[in-house]
Order: sequence, then structure tokens, then C-alpha cells
Amino acid sequence: MESLWHVGPLAGGAILAYVTLIWLQSLRLRDSGIMDVAWGPGFVIATLAAIVASGSLDALTARPARVVLVLAMVAIWAARLSLHIGFRNHGQPEDYRYAAWRREAGNAWWWRSYFKVFLLQGLVMWIVATPLLLATTASAPESLQALDILGVALWLFGFLFEAVADEQLRRFKSDPANSGHVMQSGLWRFSRHPNYFGESVLWWGFWIVACAVPFGWATVVSPVLMTWLLLRVSGVAMLERGLTNTKPGYDAYRRRTNAFFPGPPRTR
Repeated sequence: MESLWHVGPLAGGAILAYVTLIWLQSLRLRDSGIMDVAWGPGFVIATLAAIVASGSLDALTARPARVVLVLAMVAIWAARLSLHIGFRNHGQPEDYRYAAWRREAGNAWWWRSYFKVFLLQGLVMWIVATPLLLATTASAPESLQALDILGVALWLFGFLFEAVADEQLRRFKSDPANSGHVMQSGLWRFSRHPNYFGESVLWWGFWIVACAVPFGWATVVSPVLMTWLLLRVSGVAMLERGLTNTKPGYDAYRRRTNAFFPGPPRTR
């Protein structure tokens, strides 16, 4: 835990510099939605900053397994998510959430966006990244533990669940015949938001890996916060408010299908 107190502020500084650069780019492009694409890579930058700040680069020869393992996990997750969102948003107008805030703020959006979008997401990023920071900078144990293996297995399940759900939805939306219809097959038959469920699960996997080092359990705020955000703030709750009114058949789909945790469809 001592290593986290040391590297946490330095990782926070790296995140601050990163989101500030993304904000400046958003002013040039007039698109605050680029923060969604930049979200994943921010965790890679924070983790690398913590490793460098703690002197854990030497750990790559002394205890390479956990450092390399966590770096690989976060890099793979970040690359897939960033590419998925980037390709999805390419050539599209600014996300409706940011566009609405831009209209409300008017000429003041250029500076309000820094606080409302970029600094806020940077703060969340810093808190959520704590298992990564601790797992890669703790001095012991040097070898992988059973919790490391369990955490990787859970992370892999969540990662694949999210990736498969995203790809199924992408293919569904790419077919013009499905325009205006609700995705109800594949993983979407068992959950209305399987991609968010997978995202939550993989962060619990990161946390379990952190539990393999002393005081890793204390970073539980990370998966709890991420799950809460996905359920109540920026994920399920936000989408559900609009889908019922804009998608024919969504209300019936909602009544028979779990919102988050996968389960068999209800017949009544």
C-alpha cells in the first residue's frame, strides 16, 4: 500500500497532462467525444507512469511476471476498446450527450468541457486505475499467486464477453434490414447490456490480481465504482432512458430480458 501512496500522485499527474492534451485536441476538432476513444489508453499511461516513478522498471528483471502480466492485460483491453469506439464513431457527428451539453453551454462550452468531461473522467480514471498501480509497483510477492491466476481468468471472461457482445451488435447494426430494430440474439438474448456486464467483470478481475499483493483488497473501490457507473450513470441507466421511447419492441424486450446480469429470458 505504501507504493500506492508514492506513485498515486505521479500517476494522477500523468493523467492530468493526458486529459488536458485530449481536451486541447477536442477544441480543435469541436468534438468532446474523442475522450471516449482516449479513455482506455489513459490507463496504460497511468500504469506506465507508476512503474517508472516507483523504479519498478528494475522489476522487469527481478519479478517480471506480474508487471508484464498486468501491463499486457490493460494494454489489450485499452487497444480493443479504443479501436472499437474509434471505428464506431468515425465519420459520425459528436455523441448526442456531448452535443446536448454543447448546446446548453453555448460559447462557454470550450472551458466548461474541460471540467465537465475531461477532468471528471480523469479523476474517475485515477481512482479506477488503483488496482493496476498497486499490482505493478508492490515489492512482494515476487512470484505469481493463485489470486493472480484467478484474476486473469475472470478478466479474460469479462474481456471476451464484452468483445463478443460488441461485435454482435456491430454486425447487427451494419445490416440495413435491422434499422430501427432491437438486437435480441446472441449474448443480447440473455442481457440487455452484455457489453457493460463484461466490462464490469474484467475490472473485478484486475482487482483480484491486485489482491495477490499486500493490501490489494483496499483497491476494491475501483471495481465497485466502475460497476456503479455502468449500472447507474453512464451505462445502463443512460441508454435505457431513451431506448424505450425510440426503439419499437424495446419495452417487450426489457420485460423479458435482464438489464445487466445474464440470465434466461422470462417467458411472462
